[in-house]
Amino acid sequence: MKRIFALIILLFCTIILTQSQTRRPLQLEDMFRIQRVSDAQLSPDGKTVAYVVGVVDKEANRTNTDIWLIPTAGGEAKQLTNSPKADRHPRWSPDGKTIAFESNRGGSMQIYTINTASGETKQITTITTEAGAAIWSPDGKKLGFVSTVFPEFSERPYAEADALNKQKQDARDNSKVKARIMTKLLYRHWDSWVDDKRQHVFIVNADGTNPHNVTPGDRDATPPSSTFSTGDDFSFSPDGKEIAITATPVPVREESWSTNHDIITVNLETGAKKQITVNAAADVYPQYSPDGKYIAYRAQSRAGFEADRWQLMLYDRSAGTTKSLTPKFDTNVDAFAWAADNKTLYTAAEEKANTPLWSVGIDGTVKKIFDNANNGDVSISADGSTIVFAHQTMSRPVELWTASSSGKDAKQLTHVNDELFLHVEFSEPEYVWFKGANGTPVQMWIVKPPFFDGTKKYPLVYWVHGGPQGAFGNSWSYRWNQQLWAAQGYVIALPNPRGSTGFGQKFTDEISRDWGGKVYTDVMNGVAYMEKQPYVDVTRMAAAGASYGGYMMNWLNGHTDKFKTLICHDGVYNFHSMYGVTEETWFDEWEHGIPWETKDYDKFSPHKYAQKFKTPTLIIHNELDFRVPVGEGFSLFTTLQRKGIPSKLLYFPDEGHWVLKPLNSELWHTTIFGWLKDYLK
Repeated sequence: MKRIFALIILLFCTIILTQSQTRRPLQLEDMFRIQRVSDAQLSPDGKTVAYVVGVVDKEANRTNTDIWLIPTAGGEAKQLTNSPKADRHPRWSPDGKTIAFESNRGGSMQIYTINTASGETKQITTITTEAGAAIWSPDGKKLGFVSTVFPEFSERPYAEADALNKQKQDARDNSKVKARIMTKLLYRHWDSWVDDKRQHVFIVNADGTNPHNVTPGDRDATPPSSTFSTGDDFSFSPDGKEIAITATPVPVREESWSTNHDIITVNLETGAKKQITVNAAADVYPQYSPDGKYIAYRAQSRAGFEADRWQLMLYDRSAGTTKSLTPKFDTNVDAFAWAADNKTLYTAAEEKANTPLWSVGIDGTVKKIFDNANNGDVSISADGSTIVFAHQTMSRPVELWTASSSGKDAKQLTHVNDELFLHVEFSEPEYVWFKGANGTPVQMWIVKPPFFDGTKKYPLVYWVHGGPQGAFGNSWSYRWNQQLWAAQGYVIALPNPRGSTGFGQKFTDEISRDWGGKVYTDVMNGVAYMEKQPYVDVTRMAAAGASYGGYMMNWLNGHTDKFKTLICHDGVYNFHSMYGVTEETWFDEWEHGIPWETKDYDKFSPHKYAQKFKTPTLIIHNELDFRVPVGEGFSLFTTLQRKGIPSKLLYFPDEGHWVLKPLNSELWHTTIFGWLKDYLK
C-alpha cells in the first residue's frame, strides 16, 4: 500500500514538473492570438449574455469582430454572427428575440438585426453617412442610431438630406483638389478630420421604414470626444415619447475650449427640445430610470477641466430638480446601469489602482459590491437579480463574469483564452507604496520577469503613464503590456504619481500647471525605491512613456542621467507648438494656461532644457495623432540628431495617438525591444 501511495506521489510530482517545464514566457505572437472580449449585454430575461469577440487577422492587418451568445448560468458559447467584417454593439430587443448590431459587412457601417433563434439577419439602415450605436425603443417598435452628417442639410426630409450628403461627400472624395477650408476650431479630432460634420441621432422603425433625423442643426447630439463619451450616449424614455441626448457646447465657435456639454430631451412627436442642465461644466450620459421618474447622468463641476471628478447626478423629471448622489464619493463614476427597483444604480469606479463595482442608491448610499482587479461595462437583468461585467487583471485580458446584484456568488463566465494561457507563465504583479513629494504616499506596481530568480540582478524599465490624469490599473493592455515587456527579461515598474486618478481628486489636481514639479519628484522617488531593490541592476535602467508619459521622457532627458535610454511615444516636447496644433484646446488651457496671457507658460516645457539632453532616445510618433501632433516628435528628433545624441524615429503615417493595426503593432514592439536590448543587454 505504501509503495502504491509513493508511486502516486511520484506520478503527481512528475506531472507538475512536466507542466512547469512546458510553461513559457508570453510572446509577441501571443498578443495576436488573444481573443478580445467586450460589450457584454444581458438579455431581458437574464438567461443569456450577448458579447463581442475580436480576432486579429494579421495578414489583413485588422481585427475581425463577431457577436457571441452564452447562457448566464454557464455552458457552451455560440457564435451568432460570422461575417469577415466588423459585427459589434449588440443590443437586445425588449422581447429578447432579436439583437440589433452595427456592421460593415455590406461595405459601409449600417444597422442590422438578427433573430437569435433562427439566425435570420436583416439590414435596417442604408444611410449614406453610415450608422452606429443603435438602441431599441422600450416597445421594440423603433431603433435609435447615430450618423455623422453635414448639418446644413439636416432640417430637410430624410431622403433629400441623405442624397445631398452623398452628393457633397462624393464631390469631396472624387475631386482632384484635396484642400480644406476651415472657419472654426475643432476641425479635426483625435485621428480624423471633422469636415464640419455633426453626430446626429436618427429614429427608424424596426422594419427599416421611416428613418428621420430627430436632432437637426449645427450641434453634436452625442459627444465626438472619448473624454465625454461613455457608451450609449442617448436613451429612450420608458414610454418611448422622448429621448435624452448629450449635446456639445454652444456657441459652436467655443467648443474647442469649452467642456460645457448639456443634457437635452427631445419630444419625438413634436421635435421640441428641453435643456435640463444648467451646469457650466460637462453633463453627459443620460439614462432614464425604468419607471421614467428620473434621468441619471454623469457631471463635472469645474468648467474647462476634462479630468474633474465625475459625479452621478439625479434629475427628477416632474419636479425639475437635480441632486448629486455621490457628493462625497472621491473618485470618478463610470458608465452605469439602472436596477429594476428604480432605486439603485450600478457602476464601476477606480480606487487606488483597482476598479471595484459599486451600487449607488438614489438616497446617496454608496456600497462597494465587488473589489477584485479591474471591472467595468456592467449590464443588469430586467428583474435586477443578476449582473454581468468585464473583469481583467495585469495577468489576464477581459473575460466576462456574473454575480448577484449584491456582488455575491461572482464567477467567471467566459473562458475564451484559457487554452492559450495554459502554457504561459505570468509574474504576479506586486503592489507597493513609496513616499513622493512632501511625503505623500504614491502607489506603484512592479512586474518581474517570468521564472524570476531573486539571486540575480535584472535591468529595469520604468514606465510613466499618459493622461496625465490617468493611472496604471490592474488591467490588461494590448498596446503597453507589462507582462510582455517583463517577458523580455526586464523588471517593469509602473508608478502612479501626482495626476493619477483613483487616489482622490486632490491628488489628481496636483499635476495641473506643475507638469515637471511635484510629479517629477514622485517619479524620481519611485526610481530611488527601485534602486534599493536587490534584484535591480542600477547600471542598466531605461524609462518609457506615451503622451504625458512621453512628455516626462523629454523632461527626464533634461533633468537626470540615471537612464541608459529613453523611449518617447507621442510625447509633448514644446508647449508653444503643442498649443497651436492640438485640437481640444481646453486641455492645454487648463494644464498650462493661454500662451499670450500666462506668465511662465512654458516653465515646464522640455524644449527649454534641450541643452542638457544627453540620453539616447527612441522616438515614436504618428501622422494622424491630432492630440499630440507629429511635429512634437519631429522637433525632438531634430534636436537630438543636431546634438549628436543617439536617437531613432519610428514614424507611422497611418496611425493616430495609438498604434492599432496589427502589423504596425508588431513593428512597434520589435523596434522597442530591439532598442532596449541594445542598451540594457
